[in-house]
Amino acid sequence: MKHESLLKRGLLAVSLTAVLGFSATPAIAAGGLNADADEILRAMSTRLAGLKAFSVSADISNEFLTTDGQKLQLNASSDLLVERPSHFYATRHGRFADIALTYDGAKLTLYGKTLNAYVQKDLKGTTDDAIRALEQGTGLSLPGADLLLADPYAALTSEVVSSGYYGKAYVGGVETHHLAFRTPKVDWQIWVKAGNDPLPMKYVITTKWMTGAPQYSVQLSNWNTKPVIPPGEFKFVPPKGAEKLEALPVDETGEITDKQEGK
Repeated sequence: MKHESLLKRGLLAVSLTAVLGFSATPAIAAGGLNADADEILRAMSTRLAGLKAFSVSADISNEFLTTDGQKLQLNASSDLLVERPSHFYATRHGRFADIALTYDGAKLTLYGKTLNAYVQKDLKGTTDDAIRALEQGTGLSLPGADLLLADPYAALTSEVVSSGYYGKAYVGGVETHHLAFRTPKVDWQIWVKAGNDPLPMKYVITTKWMTGAPQYSVQLSNWNTKPVIPPGEFKFVPPKGAEKLEALPVDETGEITDKQEGK
């Protein structure tokens, strides 16, 4: 009876949709770009690129499949402070270790708190340069980093072949626009705050051709577009007893591992 009731309610919803003229899916041509989605994404990208400094918190979910076909979801939290063009500080509390990333325009430092060890690289440039060096040099995956680049729109729309606007939705109690985009290798969705301050609130990437179509999700909160930044905030000072290494260990899921694990 319960299933029958749910079926009737579903049929009623479909009937109301047809009668009221609402569309359950966006009206876009196959393989086409949706003008509304593009306009909102451009507005969001312009807003992000125009911020001289900001801080934000993130809840991160990363799915992967075990060798026996079980899908697991790893969760982490992060806090980020950015001062353009060449400073940032980020923390990430993950599965095995707490990580701090620091960039002061001259040195990029990745510190594993659980290990009390760090890797440091001389790197003069911008936050864009630091993000690229971090991904290439450590093996850490940073899918959400597109939102931090100087030109988010160019990075996000690279290889996009179609897009859609899926109406309003709420993320963390905030009204947002739901957008979806497709590329040959991945599909991704983004939820952008509605109104006059189009900041991203959620970002989901689906690796569609990998078995199980695992997803990487970032939900953003606590946006502060005028943070007060103390002097020296972006300078890394090694804690007492910290060991400088050539590299920090990263496991197959992209997490820095605890050197004591397995003992």
